[in-house]
Amino acid sequence: MKTILVLFGCLALAGTSSFSAPPNILFILADDMGYSDLGCYGGEIQTPNLDALAREGLRFTQFYNTTRCWPTRGALLTGFYAQQIRRDALPNVPGGGQGKRPAWSPLLPDLLKSAGYRSYHSGKWHIDGDVLAGGFDRSLNTRNDGNFFTAKGNLLDDKPITPAADESNYYVTTATADHAIECLKDHAVNHADKPFFHYLAFLAPHFPLHALPQDIARYRDKYLDGWEVMREARFRRQREMGIVNTTLSALERDVGPPYAFPDAMLKLGPGEVNRPLPWSEMTEEQRRFQATKMAIHAAMIDRMDQEIGRVIAQLKAMGAFENTLILFASDNGASAEIMVRHGGHDPQAAPGSGATYLCLGPGFSSACNTPFRRHKTWTHEGGISTPLIAHWPRGITAKNELRHTPAHVIDFVPTVLELAGIQKPAEWKGEPIPPAPGRSLVPAFARDVVIPRDSLWWLHEGHRAVRVGDWKLVAAKNDPWELYDLKTDRAEQRNLAAQMPEKVKELERVWQQQTDSFTALVQQPRPGPSSPRREAEK
Repeated sequence: MKTILVLFGCLALAGTSSFSAPPNILFILADDMGYSDLGCYGGEIQTPNLDALAREGLRFTQFYNTTRCWPTRGALLTGFYAQQIRRDALPNVPGGGQGKRPAWSPLLPDLLKSAGYRSYHSGKWHIDGDVLAGGFDRSLNTRNDGNFFTAKGNLLDDKPITPAADESNYYVTTATADHAIECLKDHAVNHADKPFFHYLAFLAPHFPLHALPQDIARYRDKYLDGWEVMREARFRRQREMGIVNTTLSALERDVGPPYAFPDAMLKLGPGEVNRPLPWSEMTEEQRRFQATKMAIHAAMIDRMDQEIGRVIAQLKAMGAFENTLILFASDNGASAEIMVRHGGHDPQAAPGSGATYLCLGPGFSSACNTPFRRHKTWTHEGGISTPLIAHWPRGITAKNELRHTPAHVIDFVPTVLELAGIQKPAEWKGEPIPPAPGRSLVPAFARDVVIPRDSLWWLHEGHRAVRVGDWKLVAAKNDPWELYDLKTDRAEQRNLAAQMPEKVKELERVWQQQTDSFTALVQQPRPGPSSPRREAEK
């Protein structure tokens, strides 16, 4: 038996081109979900299906995103930092949600075609260009993120959907899973001889906090003890699980939403607070309002897990479960944002219904990001840390194990290409593809090893960070650098910058060199419409 396990580990380390069939890939992405929201990461929310995947597979404890939705999605499907592909800004170089990827940056489905994969997308897109143009064969693009109870504005295979006359039973999380199951059923009938990649990107639990009444009821009074109690309980479970080796971050009373919308505070009424105040200092109305928002957030995650369970059941029914690598992560940390947009907010409507517009806010966002500091948009650990569950019965023999190697969404593409036995081409659409920053995580599937890399790098809206080994340099916009030893202080509570100025300079040079190289890349002259290279493409 030991010989067999060693042989399997060697095959895993070398990639799975040695296997008779490449694996199917299912990447499930949540939106604005905190690091500790899942039961298997210390949370009290009921997530039995994801917990089961973790129990029968792996949990990565130091997996990172880009701190925002669209940069994460671009990085995830290209294997490049968002700034490299013009999907986020650099100093003095524009970029972001309206940025267009360069021609040399194909999405993963285009690369998978050479190995015979079919690719499906269900849910949020938020990447430039149409979905099918990115190599997907089928798509449900849930663009109406302002109302979870209607299909209005959504696209099916890049064409507008006509909503049903009666949408009383519509809920976008369920509809997203329905589409995924439909694609899988069709694949089983018509394309069973081919492997598939399915990108399942739920809107949940992004604001507005919209959930089904029966799901909200399960959590209605769950959070009346407040965010401090919730943080302590989650942190205690995380320590028992071995997920973190750190102190619990202090609540930052002066840190509120990343953007100020004073009109929203008036619309939301006296129950809303935009700071993580001590629970004991708040009014009864404020405590109930905040606890209700957290209950809806929990209900959204609970429902997402239920729908994931239906997708898993379909994989089993079609005989694909054993050879499907399932990965689950979140696009950024929980959100401290408070705003009212789209259809507005009716304070008389039932909380969580389509007529309301509620956001989680900084108090319970801090609890959802336990044990870390800050929130979505910041590059402190609370903004960039996400669970990563990896489950693959045929390829991952470890069960209920932790992986502590630092890793990032840029690692997804090289991981999948190795498993599929694909060598990335040197050019795409006539343009050379630059070296990608990601690393394959396949070695970590076999055992708990550190994936070697020079650094991990972040920049978003002036927030910036770099990690080299266990050292992290981080700064909020317009603030000085802070230095942390993440080996014992991932909660970023002991700033060592004043004590170790040389280490600060060393890491700052790494961050600047990376920034400069990305700037040089995006400022390279692009082939013009009449250049020989462009003519060759026609």
